Amino acid sequence: MVLRDFVQYVADQCAGAGEITVKKMFGDYGIYCNGKIFGLICDDRLYIKPTEGGRRLLRDEDMRPPYPGAKDYFYIADVDDREYIVSLIRATYNDLPEPKPKKRKLSTKK
Repeated sequence: MVLRDFVQYVADQCAGAGEITVKKMFGDYGIYCNGKIFGLICDDRLYIKPTEGGRRLLRDEDMRPPYPGAKDYFYIADVDDREYIVSLIRATYNDLPEPKPKKRKLSTKK
């Protein structure tokens, strides 16, 4: 998968937090750590799901919706400080629930 430069840069900055994957979603990107979605990359901006653990580490709390009609997320303006980003993702990850197991499709074959 070929990612745009900013998306790849953010994924690289997050790499110390765990296994980082990025999936294209509706023209923007969901960003995952060890299988849990923790944020979105929309219009070359990083948004992280709000959690109490993340809130305690924020330098500046700036809540914004990543796209029209969305709930507010933490807007992270400084993506250049790798140590800060990794610690924020780890704290957020720890507060997020485990992803629900995907339901297997039932076979209609007889």
